[in-house]
Amino acid sequence: MAENKETNNLDLDKTLVDTTHKVEDFYANNKKQINLTLIVIIALIGGYIGYKKMIVEPMEEEAQKEIFMAQKYFEMDSFALALNGNDKFKGFEAIADEYGASKVGNLAHYYAGICNLRTGQYEAAIEHLEDFSTENMLISPLAEGAIGDAYIELGDLDKGVKHYMKAARMNKNKLTSPVFLKKAGMVYEEKQSYGEALEAYQTIKKDFAESQEAQDIDKYIARATAMKEGN
Repeated sequence: MAENKETNNLDLDKTLVDTTHKVEDFYANNKKQINLTLIVIIALIGGYIGYKKMIVEPMEEEAQKEIFMAQKYFEMDSFALALNGNDKFKGFEAIADEYGASKVGNLAHYYAGICNLRTGQYEAAIEHLEDFSTENMLISPLAEGAIGDAYIELGDLDKGVKHYMKAARMNKNKLTSPVFLKKAGMVYEEKQSYGEALEAYQTIKKDFAESQEAQDIDKYIARATAMKEGN
């Protein structure tokens, strides 16, 4: 047994030595390319740090100053003014375009999308909302649902309901999920997809019984059930 163990250890040592030699040979044969790659990586890291310090952070500060007035008018429901701005301040459209690489620029896409939706510019709303990204548990489904609203306004029920269902399943919660499930159910009814409508309504009753949407959900369930059985 001892002899076998010693033999195994010798084999392992030989393997490690062989592997080391192979690595050294590879490095020797490709030294120039490897060193060049390392230099590029280091330069990129250094460049990113410099870019962040010298460009991104000042951009964030400037964008925050720019967006203040647009947010103020948005809160007053002056959506056209918030979107387009005037000679005194930039609107969300310009901020999203000029500062798109910043966090504030990203947020401006959301605001611009909602403003476009409220002013009847549905294709522009979709474009801005699709450019927006967030991990916020409430804002992300609201943005997805707003895309659904825009498609419904454009008459595309299939895409609209698809986005409603996606919004309902994102970060499931009693505030946004039942809202978009109910919207989806109503669109399914319009599409005469009564089984899907019934499933959406029943999910509200089962999983979100304390939500506002659940208060009158029984009549929606009864209607969808009757229409399903009648077809």
